[in-house]
Amino acid sequence: MNWMYLGIAILSEVIATSALKASEGFTKPWPVLILAVGYASSFYFLSLTLRTIPVGIAYAIWSGVGVILISLLAWWLYGQSLDKAALIGIGLIVAGVVVLNLFSESVHR
Repeated sequence: MNWMYLGIAILSEVIATSALKASEGFTKPWPVLILAVGYASSFYFLSLTLRTIPVGIAYAIWSGVGVILISLLAWWLYGQSLDKAALIGIGLIVAGVVVLNLFSESVHR
């Protein structure tokens, strides 16, 4: 269940960050509402995750997967380009999350 909570926390954060861009400096009320609810939801579900998953591991996965999803959404929704360096960086983040999940004793306690 805690991994599902972490997934919800990640998706909530991604939605909130996308709404942050759409809020245009907090000038559009609906995106501001979405980002407030999204960030509150994200931190709530992250806190539930921390009952059993170590904070360093949960945060690494939460932030790493969030960076990847936000980068892809920015490319898709806003036409933001992802150059070779960006793709390599995202690849390294993916590798880090995979290494944590497959090989870290901290994850499997």
